[in-house]
Amino acid sequence: MMPATSLQRVFRFRGGLLLASAMFAIAGCSAEQEGSDVAASEAPSDGVGISRLDPRLDSLIESDARPEVVTSGYGFLEGPVWVNGALWFSDLMRDKLYGFEPGGEVRLLLDNSGGGASEAAGDYPGSNGAVPYLNGSVLMAQHGARRIVRINQDMTVTPFIERDAEGRRLNSPNDLVFGPDGALWFTDPAFGLPLFNEDPAKEIPYNGVYRWKDGKLTAAITDLPNPNGIGLSPDGARLYVSNSGPEMFVMVYDLGKDGKPTNPRRLIEYDIPRPNDVPDGLKVDSLGNIWSSGPGGIRIITPEGAVLGQIKTPEPAQANLVWGGPGLRTAYIMSSDKVYQLALKVSGLAPLYGEQGD
Repeated sequence: MMPATSLQRVFRFRGGLLLASAMFAIAGCSAEQEGSDVAASEAPSDGVGISRLDPRLDSLIESDARPEVVTSGYGFLEGPVWVNGALWFSDLMRDKLYGFEPGGEVRLLLDNSGGGASEAAGDYPGSNGAVPYLNGSVLMAQHGARRIVRINQDMTVTPFIERDAEGRRLNSPNDLVFGPDGALWFTDPAFGLPLFNEDPAKEIPYNGVYRWKDGKLTAAITDLPNPNGIGLSPDGARLYVSNSGPEMFVMVYDLGKDGKPTNPRRLIEYDIPRPNDVPDGLKVDSLGNIWSSGPGGIRIITPEGAVLGQIKTPEPAQANLVWGGPGLRTAYIMSSDKVYQLALKVSGLAPLYGEQGD
């Protein structure tokens, strides 16, 4: 993720500064379409609604469905994961990991979930992306400690990946996903470092996308400025990676049996961001649609790049989402200081480990 308040200040990128301002447009949508994409019935005064751009969205979300607040009052939410019938999520700003079962109370699972000293990790020292793993455990990215750890069922934390193949410390692992072949993919931008790419503690010269398989870590993609969210198609043949800036887009790659990304192209592009909105986390549903955060809300995008609709909430940053609930038919959306839930007609893509969908 790219923290909202950091965007309000200035993007710090290699090669110069990009002021985070201006309006946005969806690639592939006309200005007229973008300006009138939310019907009055879908844009109530509280700012919560669903913009329907294509009739195909009706097969994914009921026409009267509406995001509902589950819990609120946090700093900046990230890292949602569905684990053993419960939702886990991180407050990246306040360095805590929470969990709750639907209908129950939110409880603190881990303090200092980012694993490092706050003063060494900037304003966002907490934990970020997470994914279910073997025997009910969870793999989680830590900004503060600059590593991926395994959280065991007894909530003990053990290191999993800390350095690249050359022994250099990772930047600040961000988001991660398992492929059907058992390979773990994750992004490693510098958003957790106080000075981002200019931070003297940064040991790796690029912001990479990595593949881990059978104990071997490979820097699979090294030419994206700021890779962030990551996902795979249901058959594992396509890899999706969102780039937060300076240019904003979602990339798609073909994956061969060797796991090497080829044929890179942009699935969707965005204009210069509004102050708080950039492409962040993304997830793929069981039909192969990509649900990607970005300027103004979460886009639902077909594998061919058509935008079916957009989920909007009043908060300026919708950082990530995860599938949960019975049949994985609920989307839990991390929106700044609130968690929203949205009932779906389609199941989310089930993780390699953990609960399966319909």
